[in-house]
Amino acid sequence: MSALHTAVIALWIAFWLYWLIAARDVKRGSRARRARPASAAIIALALLLLRALGASALSVRSPALCALGLAILVASLAFAVWARVYLGRNWGMPMTAKREPELVMTGPYRLVRHPIYAGLLGGMLGTALATNPLALIAVALMGGYLLHCARVEEELMRSAFPAQYERYCERTKLLVPFLL
Repeated sequence: MSALHTAVIALWIAFWLYWLIAARDVKRGSRARRARPASAAIIALALLLLRALGASALSVRSPALCALGLAILVASLAFAVWARVYLGRNWGMPMTAKREPELVMTGPYRLVRHPIYAGLLGGMLGTALATNPLALIAVALMGGYLLHCARVEEELMRSAFPAQYERYCERTKLLVPFLL
């Protein structure tokens, strides 16, 4: 395994370890317990996919593309961590409603409404660019799943904060600043 692949895997492992540790101190949600097995399965699938694609004949050989992918990976995971830290105890598993919700619109949430999802997708994109373009399939699949999660969460937020959330949506993009 190359140093690049080792670095990519180490970054993802460090990210998920932080994520699991940080998840211990959050407000209770209405469906948090049921969501955990699904999230664990997604994490396991992502790690298996990274492992399976890492040694393929389609591995990236361009140093410039590897560097670009690694930079996108690091920046994206840092963005997701910033959003997670910024949310603090308000963070929850995807598509869960909190008992005492708060509408966060500052920090990374002033750039996009779902910065954690944006960071995860960017991290996967960076991984694909740095290691294997076949992983773009996983990016597309995970992108579909995260868009579904975002849409469900958008409805939860509209229910909890009707007028305020609509104004927030008018000025803030869903996942990509200034574009989407």
